[in-house]
Amino acid sequence: MRKLIKGDEVVVIAGKDKGKRGKITAVIFNEKKGDKFLVSGINMIKKHQKPNPQLGVQGGIVEQEAPIAVSNIAIFNPETSKGDRVGFEVKDGNKVRVFKSTKKVIGE
Repeated sequence: MRKLIKGDEVVVIAGKDKGKRGKITAVIFNEKKGDKFLVSGINMIKKHQKPNPQLGVQGGIVEQEAPIAVSNIAIFNPETSKGDRVGFEVKDGNKVRVFKSTKKVIGE
């Protein structure tokens, strides 16, 4: 079980977008370099895209989200309105994710 999953609301704790919030849209797994996440509206870059008439893609400068490292984001705790760490507990025989500060189950 992973600490952060697709659909979690996270806050950026380091980098150019520090303090911004967004939802995780994709997870990129990498054993050697560590996990990275695509977060909606965070870490936007400009990409120069070539036109591809066969696919109907128009060329130009496109803005898109770049992956952000797991160490630069934290899950957002709505109770404290801050970023928080994730822990695990066993409740009713099931392993669940909990906020470290409040011990409340994530997603309830």
